[in-house]
Amino acid sequence: MGQIKLNQVTKSFGDVQVIPPLDLTIEDGEFTVFVGPSGCGKSTLLRLIAGLEDITSGHIEIDGKDATKVPPAKRGLAMVFQSYALYPHMTVRKNIAFPMKMAGIPEDEQKRRIEGAAKALNLTDYLDRKPGQLSGGQRQRVAIGRSIVREPSAFLFDEPLSNLDAALRVGMRLEISELHERLKTTMIYVTHDQVEAMTMADKIVVLRAGYIEQVGTPLELYHTPRNEFVAGFIGSPKMNIFSGPEAAKHGVNSIGIRPEHIDVSKTEGLWEGRVGVAEHLGSDTFIHVHDTGLADMVTVRITGDIAVKHGDKIFLSPQLEQLHRFDAQGLRIA
Repeated sequence: MGQIKLNQVTKSFGDVQVIPPLDLTIEDGEFTVFVGPSGCGKSTLLRLIAGLEDITSGHIEIDGKDATKVPPAKRGLAMVFQSYALYPHMTVRKNIAFPMKMAGIPEDEQKRRIEGAAKALNLTDYLDRKPGQLSGGQRQRVAIGRSIVREPSAFLFDEPLSNLDAALRVGMRLEISELHERLKTTMIYVTHDQVEAMTMADKIVVLRAGYIEQVGTPLELYHTPRNEFVAGFIGSPKMNIFSGPEAAKHGVNSIGIRPEHIDVSKTEGLWEGRVGVAEHLGSDTFIHVHDTGLADMVTVRITGDIAVKHGDKIFLSPQLEQLHRFDAQGLRIA
């Protein structure tokens, strides 16, 4: 069991409330990602679940039991931080064994768990090496292995890939997702990178200033964002959002259209503009269009390549069935 429930949980630092009253249920075996801009409260929320911060009010339940006052070591959770925090003088084997040794687990059981974690993380051939002999991705796997051997009810990841380069991030993202498929253990993962959120999560929790803006599957958030904030945050490149006369034509305060839902022509279209920067990625091209009268910049995503250069006139036509409509409060209009 690894269900975690937050009931009217709040957190204040002095007179400043950083987490207003919040309710959230994370189901057993679910991969839940907390995502949002810097300072939105996602790491604070994770630390409250872990017990590394005391909640100001409310209750936290783990496996149906009130864990609000339970110390971190007895919550049955394992946390993986940004920093690997490995002991440089110890081998991989001893680093992974360390929490079990501190807990007094018998050596034969330690060996069984180490071998199981090493196999799951492709670390079997590195057990006798020291951290200095490993790559960044391998060290992160060791840190995860140290958590696995505790056999926790849930894993808590606090931006674990932020110290890795782009290629390693992609690789580790896949490895953590595969690990979840194998272990079927509850995982809560904090990131500011919405691409990580979209590709890894069963359920995404979008946070802003301590409030939950929306909870749902990646595709639910992508196709039916609850408000302008979620619409602009989920998706890369982000959704184009316009107010003014173009929105008024549709009888709403603002409209949104994703870059891939805008058709491009050199001869005709609903909106006219001029090409700014065109980012050619091979399979896709992102064109940043100026002087449309809609916004400072409109971003368009097309499949493949298009022969345009900086300053060219270009015409854009939104796929009207893909328009998102928002009211004066920025809430989605169905």
